[in-house]
Amino acid sequence: MKDKILFWMDGALTHFCLAFYLQKKYYAQYYAIIDTISKPKKFFKEQKFVEFQKTWFLHDHVKELKSVDIDYLAVFEKKYGISLWELAVNERIFYRFNRLYKFTTNEILSILEKECKLFEEILDEIKPDFFITKEPALHHHEILYRLCKVKGIKILMLNNPNIGKCVISQEVRKVDGINDIQSTSIKNLNFDQLREYRESFTMYNKISEYRKNFLTSRSALVKAAINFFISNNQQIKTQYSYYGRTKFRVIKDSMNILLSKKIRKRFIDKNLLKQIKTKEKFIYFPLGVDQERNLLISAPLYTNQVEVIRQIVKSMPVDYKLYVKENPAQEIRRWREINEYREIADIPNIRLFHPDFPTEELYKNCSLVITIGGSSGFEAAFYQKPSIIFSDLGYSWLPSVYKMNSLNELPNAIRLSLQKTVLATDLERYVTFLDNISFNFDLQGFETKYNNYFYFGGHLLNVDIAPQKMEQFLKDNIETLDELAEEYVKKLKL
Repeated sequence: MKDKILFWMDGALTHFCLAFYLQKKYYAQYYAIIDTISKPKKFFKEQKFVEFQKTWFLHDHVKELKSVDIDYLAVFEKKYGISLWELAVNERIFYRFNRLYKFTTNEILSILEKECKLFEEILDEIKPDFFITKEPALHHHEILYRLCKVKGIKILMLNNPNIGKCVISQEVRKVDGINDIQSTSIKNLNFDQLREYRESFTMYNKISEYRKNFLTSRSALVKAAINFFISNNQQIKTQYSYYGRTKFRVIKDSMNILLSKKIRKRFIDKNLLKQIKTKEKFIYFPLGVDQERNLLISAPLYTNQVEVIRQIVKSMPVDYKLYVKENPAQEIRRWREINEYREIADIPNIRLFHPDFPTEELYKNCSLVITIGGSSGFEAAFYQKPSIIFSDLGYSWLPSVYKMNSLNELPNAIRLSLQKTVLATDLERYVTFLDNISFNFDLQGFETKYNNYFYFGGHLLNVDIAPQKMEQFLKDNIETLDELAEEYVKKLKL
């Protein structure tokens, strides 16, 4: 029998392009759940590039948000071990970050019910062997991902495991086969050599380049604004993620974003530190980017970073200071409110650093790194510094990394971690293992390509996708996508 492969597809076009080339190499039945808006929906509905057995458009099934079957949701939660309110309260569309619409509790529950029922029905109907997906960023995608895990459906997820290359794995930010790591041969490199080795495949430059290009083109912004202004904004009635997004409100909000971003950056430049006091003993805490998976889904109980900072300060030895640095990528989210910076700076025993301050200097001079999520704990190891993390990440395999399970552990975790020594052999074994199982695919570079080609540099997703334009894009990227499809074939045949 042919394998059944279920794809998750949305505005990120990597997996649609992958499916086009994969179907030429792997004989299977292809299905897709498509989370898209009105204009791209027409393309997905009429496209002839990928031969899907069946497709489901997510938002066609999430309408009329009135009644709620709370008993169904309670049974669903217990049956699959998925905490629905944990995901819902942290969903940036529902709460805190949505400036254009306030969802009621009933609306949220109704959305959850319809999504959960849809996903259960799809999985029960087709019983897929594989689920090909990107890293979930929103609550509904995370629910489907967890459902597939519980049901034993093999997940193929494209991951960047802290290096510039990619892996296809079962879990977010983790790699398969970690139990085989001890058999990995190493060359006994020292830390200077390890840093050089890391620079040969680091993803830092790729991510930096992606951030420089994402949502920064003024000409693309103007074109997107004109296109948005003259378009039929019908998804405001059909998709809950667009509720409240009238043209007037969106334009007004966009102007407020530009203004507040400038005001906040002026405050940052004037008030955040740009020099380090090298004689101080300190612990380093890098701020995570708000509205991202690293906080909202991977560390759902630690999203209030100001409170986490307070708890760290309370838990530190008296002769240490806490150095906190703003994340340069927070610029994408128009920086933080000035009151939040002031609140952090007002905490005793804190030094708050400018986003442009060289992170390398903090790694070199700190005694310990504490991070909620992201790669900072991994990077710290290259400077012989132990770390404490709040998320379940692949590099927690390193003995120098302490994975937190509760804030109650923090005082003891800090004292234990300050005594830890990072061994070059451990780090080399982990990095070599990653290098051996990964392959060359510039995910950030590919995202930049399709954002520029289809989406006005990422400024506008509700665009018409012409079949001729997609055909040309697939031809232009044939070598890259063909190689990516080969990597998926290897995983599908395991």
